[in-house]
Amino acid sequence: MSSAPSPHLGQGNVNPYTRGEHLRRLGWSLVQATLFRWSPRPLHRWRLGLLRRFGAQIPDLTGIKVYPTAEIIFPWKLTLEPHAVIGPYVRVYNLAPATLRRGATLSQHTHLCAGTHDFQRWAMPLVLAPIIVGENAWLGADVFVGPGVTIGELSVVGARSVVVKDLPPRMVCAGNPCRPLRPRSEPV
Repeated sequence: MSSAPSPHLGQGNVNPYTRGEHLRRLGWSLVQATLFRWSPRPLHRWRLGLLRRFGAQIPDLTGIKVYPTAEIIFPWKLTLEPHAVIGPYVRVYNLAPATLRRGATLSQHTHLCAGTHDFQRWAMPLVLAPIIVGENAWLGADVFVGPGVTIGELSVVGARSVVVKDLPPRMVCAGNPCRPLRPRSEPV
């Protein structure tokens, strides 16, 4: 007597990426592991040029810094505005679009994660949602930002916070889960 096999997580999952996207990602991975990673730290424009060649939306290079140890998964889903900063060892896991508005700063080891899985289904399909870091928002070291989050302009997010919901503008926020603590005064 045989019985139906028990279901397992990931059963029937379909890869959402085309062959072309896999090849494009492979090309970027090779460039990121060599030309991008080995570039001297001050050569931000060099790395921005590489990101643009792979489709990043960077219309104006003014003041943008992307450190060589940063990791960007899909450059063609990245938008950087002037004076945005992607600090050392930041991971931009941008399965969906990630946007850094003017002056937005990601400190070291910050992790933007624009995708998750629908755990209510055995196939666990990808669920993608864009991330937007508002103008002049500053994320401290080791902050995690989940899918679909928008961080308001001029907000400050404390080190090691876990951000899973939108944060309002002009607030100091911290915690796990991250929440607004007090208003941020206008910088002098």
